[in-house]
Amino acid sequence: MRDKTQTNSAAVGDGLIRAGAIVFFVGALATLVTVAPLLLGTTPFPTYMFGLSMLMGVGFLIAGAGVFQSIASGRRQAREGS
Repeated sequence: MRDKTQTNSAAVGDGLIRAGAIVFFVGALATLVTVAPLLLGTTPFPTYMFGLSMLMGVGFLIAGAGVFQSIASGRRQAREGS
């Protein structure tokens, strides 16, 4: 029996996973920018820049929520199918 899901269709949690990845990479970039002056011996950035580094964790949590949403959707479909 063929699967009814097409390969190019978006799953339930895909939007959250993509948004989480974007937020994570923005946080990673902020971390690199914040740490660079410390390694180069120049004047460090203000404290709020270190707060932007926390976006890595926020992005990870958003993407994790998308993964759990996809898992829940798959389990619901499996229950309905049997």
